[in-house]
Amino acid sequence: MNDVPLSILGGILFSLILISAFFSSSETGMLTLNKYRLKHLVKNKNRTAIRVSKLLERPDRLLGLILIGNNFVNILASAIATIIAVRIWGDAGVAIATAALTLIVLIFAEVTPKTMAALHPEKVAFAASWLLSILLKVFYPIVVFVNSLSNGLLRIFGVHATQNDQHKLDSEELRTVVNEASGLIPAAHQEMLLSILDLEKVSVEDIMIPRNEVVGIDIEDSIEEIIEQVCSSRHTRMPVYNGELNKVIGILHSRRAATFLQDPNPSKAALLKATVEPYFIPESTSLNTVLLNFQKDHQQMGIVVDEYGDVQGIAALEDVLEEIVGEFTPPTQDEEEEIQPLEDGSFRIEGSTHIRDINKTLEWHLPTDGPKTLNGLIIETLEFIPEHPISLWVGHYQIEIQEIEDKVVKFAKLKLKR
Repeated sequence: MNDVPLSILGGILFSLILISAFFSSSETGMLTLNKYRLKHLVKNKNRTAIRVSKLLERPDRLLGLILIGNNFVNILASAIATIIAVRIWGDAGVAIATAALTLIVLIFAEVTPKTMAALHPEKVAFAASWLLSILLKVFYPIVVFVNSLSNGLLRIFGVHATQNDQHKLDSEELRTVVNEASGLIPAAHQEMLLSILDLEKVSVEDIMIPRNEVVGIDIEDSIEEIIEQVCSSRHTRMPVYNGELNKVIGILHSRRAATFLQDPNPSKAALLKATVEPYFIPESTSLNTVLLNFQKDHQQMGIVVDEYGDVQGIAALEDVLEEIVGEFTPPTQDEEEEIQPLEDGSFRIEGSTHIRDINKTLEWHLPTDGPKTLNGLIIETLEFIPEHPISLWVGHYQIEIQEIEDKVVKFAKLKLKR
């Protein structure tokens, strides 16, 4: 080696630095690839993506190859740099070579190539994959030998190198992915995806029409009253009950109601014949389960019951879908808006409004772990049923009761105090 000209040794050293940069950038590029985009490219039969995917199937072997090559090159570069420095500066060259090579390797063979690979992982990884595939075949016995020793050591600590479940995401991680993709997907689609992820957290009692607002047909009413109610109803489906809502007999659909009304002599028996069997839903059932059950059982409306079998309200397929895509239809002219903004920055809100709807509309954070409606939240906070308009605080929210009807808060004025 002492007879080799310095120019040749310098060229070899320069080449080794470049090879070291290749291994460093390959490692970062391969490990920082967008795995979901890679899967998409593999699905579309992209040959380079398929090659990269095969390399990543055994990350222990890929890392073994890269590290073997990188360490061999760096050690060889260190030896050549020492020879060059000693021939130029004598014994002091050892220290000079160590300091200089450390700085050169750090900048040109580590930080710079790894930064570039982190910024453009796909370009680097795809370009490097063909050479890495060849090197893996050439040095396969050495890589397997090194991996066997390394994996054996890992097994002592209970780690298995072939287990690779790092790409599995739970719902919260998937939520983060969707949030981070805000620039890649339309805002409306992003909101729908987030709403789907929320279905697991929301129970049917959060979106049901409460018992006191349910419009149904009492079979004990006169046939004339029933006919008038059916003709004037704007609901597609109505529960039919016997005396009280807890005694639901069936569900009447508007199509079947039309057949009933066309009868020259409509009777209660004909009405009951037109109904279908009621479908019951436990109030704690999550919305994703409700949606799947609706699909499985071919249902579009269910009666929500508590643990004692008492009816708490009704929930329709439309209510579940509105949690995903938003309201299908705007309020009609005869329906008063549940949330009305006032000039002083406060809001006049109907007591039966769901707290989740208030939070979603106003981007507030009223507590949702207890009562589901504003009226329930007020009564729980006061611990008594108010008889006169009063004011109260719930966290940072000032609530002023404005109207009370039948021991229920009809309207309240809310304002966020920051």
